[in-house]
Amino acid sequence: MKKILIVTLALFALALPALSQINGDTSKQAVSVKTGSADVAATDIAKATLAAHGGEKLKKLQALVTKGSADLTFMGQAMPGAFSTAVSGEKYYFELTSAVQSLKQIYDGRETYSSIQGFALPPVTSLGFPVLQRIGDPGYKISELGELLKKKKRGFRITTPEGYYTDFFVDEKTSQIKGYESSYEVGDRVVTTSVEVDEMQTVEGLVVPKKYSQRFDLGQITAYANFKAKEILVNPTMDAGAFTIPK
Repeated sequence: MKKILIVTLALFALALPALSQINGDTSKQAVSVKTGSADVAATDIAKATLAAHGGEKLKKLQALVTKGSADLTFMGQAMPGAFSTAVSGEKYYFELTSAVQSLKQIYDGRETYSSIQGFALPPVTSLGFPVLQRIGDPGYKISELGELLKKKKRGFRITTPEGYYTDFFVDEKTSQIKGYESSYEVGDRVVTTSVEVDEMQTVEGLVVPKKYSQRFDLGQITAYANFKAKEILVNPTMDAGAFTIPK
């Protein structure tokens, strides 16, 4: 029970919005277009989505800090909590707290620290909303949704160089993200997750999720979380010790 709860908390933390700086000058990097007409259409949707969320301002983002509430539901038990994330370049920090268990993970640019040992999580910038910032980057493949999804929803898939993928669902009128899905392995478990975005917030030209709900399927167990950002800071001055790994 406790081990499953720890895994669940780790997955919730992985879901927190965190955007990383793109290395190099991205203004001259063109979106990679595949020869298939379906992938060309998906690339067009992806480019419109990037523009709808800030375009070059999103691509050139240097740092982002987000804080808010995270209400978790696990095996019928409600657990109110809070989250905090900070990203600057390749470095990141996130913390998820609840009355039952808390989680902190830090990457200082060289090493990764986690307060919960024994779990190898995918990089926080390789799944979900943060991947939008990588549209157009070499190695990030844009393709159409699977057969079943594309019949019901407008969107596209992004696959990272490491093989992680996210299926994005897009509002036809605004080109903004309505939700997304992905699946990946954590330990010996295959996790499938889906997100529905309830509210966006515009901060200094960036349009980011402010309020959203998330579902995690871990085999026979399903967990839920409702996130609401209360503070979003774009390109703040970061404290020199913000990403220091505890000794």
